Amino acid sequence: MASLNVGNLGEYLREQRRAAQLSLRQLADATGVSNPYLSQIERGLRKPSADVLQQVAKALRISAETLYVRAGILDEREREELETRAVILADPSINERQKNVLLQIYDSFRRENGFAPGPDADAGSADGVKADTGADGDAVARDGDDAGTGTTPDQDPHS
Repeated sequence: MASLNVGNLGEYLREQRRAAQLSLRQLADATGVSNPYLSQIERGLRKPSADVLQQVAKALRISAETLYVRAGILDEREREELETRAVILADPSINERQKNVLLQIYDSFRRENGFAPGPDADAGSADGVKADTGADGDAVARDGDDAGTGTTPDQDPHS
């Protein structure tokens, strides 16, 4: 059987499996994917589905998006965008409204730089939060309390 062009996915998986100190059998048990099939993936003889890659990533505690890129399922830029969004959404130190504003600002900058907005570009608008651009062209977050005033609480609007 000829080797498929799946980049260095198999080598990468083998390295990650060994770093996790798992045998092929242990990985097979953890993923629910057969031992022979995993062996074929590692040798570059099979191109796994996104579902299989997700199971492997979960068992190895690595990013599924990284595996998708290595398998040619996902573009590198898409992976970076997804990871950026995931980090913002997972941050426990900011609330949901703030997360939505950050994502909207992120999309605004991507549009400004010629990239398409992400899949959730309209998320957050339901709570009245909008990402606008200020006088200098930078994205600014505004909600209903100070929208359009251009002031912060400690500024005199008449100065």
